[in-house]
Amino acid sequence: MRRWFSLCAMVCVVMTFSIVDVAAENYGWGYKKSRDEQSPDTGAYGEMVRKYGGYYMDPTEEKVVYLTFDNGYEQGYTEKVLNVLKQKDVPATFFVTGHYVNSAPDLVERMVDEGHIVGNHSWSHPDFSTMNKSEIAQELTKVEQAVANITEQDSMKYLRPPRGTFSERSLAITEELGYMTMFWSVAFVDWHTNKQKGWEYAYQSVMNQIHPGAIILLHTVSEDNASALEYMIDALRKQGYTLKSLDDLVLKQMLPSPMQLGL
Repeated sequence: MRRWFSLCAMVCVVMTFSIVDVAAENYGWGYKKSRDEQSPDTGAYGEMVRKYGGYYMDPTEEKVVYLTFDNGYEQGYTEKVLNVLKQKDVPATFFVTGHYVNSAPDLVERMVDEGHIVGNHSWSHPDFSTMNKSEIAQELTKVEQAVANITEQDSMKYLRPPRGTFSERSLAITEELGYMTMFWSVAFVDWHTNKQKGWEYAYQSVMNQIHPGAIILLHTVSEDNASALEYMIDALRKQGYTLKSLDDLVLKQMLPSPMQLGL
């Protein structure tokens, strides 16, 4: 028993030092936008995210995209978004905060009931790059438990860092906590509720950046997004794109390739 305890203690010390030694410099997720269906240039950011088991796109030439939404608070448009997704039979992932779960439990329940994934966007939307492991764990656990209390989804594995801020250290911590960080490769400034520019603007802002394997970020507080969504989906399908779930993305990356199988 003493030998086992000592071994556990040594492992804990090694894990602690491995995280402490990781760089704590903070960043804001960013990239050079895609044009002509080419993958965006993420520089060192992309390499850092992949190093810690995260994603910002699907590294594929297949015409597939993944719809994700950030839900910090409810503005009255999520129901319309869900109606469109149901009508078009499209899966999505909704990254929710504690405030959203508390204020719109019926919509969170509907997301799960209709086959969508609810991801973690933290309880209070803080900057993870300034927090320690215990503080980050508390932020994530509170959301996971709150969603489990009102839906059939009893666990979470996808995380979208609040504010899009991160450090190598925060990525290491959230990976150790069992989360896959999900950034994005297609987005635009859509969260200012008093600066909406019409559904055509939202539609064009997304379609101009589309590329194979794109993870699309939209905010449900945007009236433009809710109105443009059905047109985006129709246009993507017309261009030969399939809209899939983040579960499909992760499963595909875990499966061996035909070359690895010797086929």
